[in-house]
Amino acid sequence: MTKNNRLRRLVVGDTTWHWTVRQLPHSRPRSSGRDPHRVAYDHCRLKLSLYPEGPRRRRLVLLFGPAEHRSVSNCYFDSGALVRLPDHTYLNLHEPGTVRRLLEAAAPNLDLHPSSQTVEVDGWPYFDAITEPPESA
Repeated sequence: MTKNNRLRRLVVGDTTWHWTVRQLPHSRPRSSGRDPHRVAYDHCRLKLSLYPEGPRRRRLVLLFGPAEHRSVSNCYFDSGALVRLPDHTYLNLHEPGTVRRLLEAAAPNLDLHPSSQTVEVDGWPYFDAITEPPESA
């Protein structure tokens, strides 16, 4: 199996963004302290990092971890996959269209923290924002 964590480019307007997707394991307790209700993948998170080309290189990081009715890929399904279980809504963080929609939804966070070099946010609210059905008029 090949690793799919290469640096990618995404052009939005006049700005070129670079992005990567990484799997981040949480530290796991020793087997004697393991909670029997935990599932095999609940210690893994996906990290989408985006930063614009240029001298400042500020970074926007969206973190996706397993939660109630939320699942992230590990070894059970394709790399970079996110699933909202009640309605089976699926996104893949390796798809440029998905990343662009997440970036457009989450980029205002960079303006909220102008002095921070890295801005980390929970990615699930942005997943919900870009997958909500359009309101009927």
